[in-house]
Amino acid sequence: MEQAHPSAELVLPEDLTEAITRAGYYPALVCDVVAAAVGPEPIRSHLVHQETTFDHDVIRRHITVLVLTATRLVVAHADDHPDEEPVAGQQVQEVATATTESIPLSTVRGVMLTHVVADPQRYRPGSLGREVTLTLGWGAVSRVDLVPATCGDPSCEADHGFEGTIAADDIALRISAEADGQRAFVRAVEFARELSASIGDR
Repeated sequence: MEQAHPSAELVLPEDLTEAITRAGYYPALVCDVVAAAVGPEPIRSHLVHQETTFDHDVIRRHITVLVLTATRLVVAHADDHPDEEPVAGQQVQEVATATTESIPLSTVRGVMLTHVVADPQRYRPGSLGREVTLTLGWGAVSRVDLVPATCGDPSCEADHGFEGTIAADDIALRISAEADGQRAFVRAVEFARELSASIGDR
């Protein structure tokens, strides 16, 4: 008797499935892991971001899917790499790794959206620039930025130690209207707006 797959009865919304398929990165796998992580909870909003990087002479692709439900932020990430333990005598194959994380909305600490605006003197109201960087923090990763402390006296050579800031930036996605398309750009801004509103009253 054939066993049912865990995600067999979990169906993603059509627009999310289309966005994952359009990204073109192992869509069947990505849809399954996202569906398994979200479960039966209705999806309120989503963002799909595919990125290509260069590792020496190898082109690598990565995909990140953000899903907002009434109670959680689900983060799914998938990439591929050569098999570290290939079968003897066989050609090295690619291995895909897909990871999901479910974050309660009550623990999301910040949603930061950085806009890049070309020729700001001619900024057109409502356009919101040409690219955005969406940075989300929920406490899993903290970055410490340290700089030498000063006393304000430019001639002072004393050691005043260090001062710095601690920032939580568990994930950062850069979306460009030129590289990713205007549709992806608008979607990123809308997702950031909906997520910000969702954590505002928690």
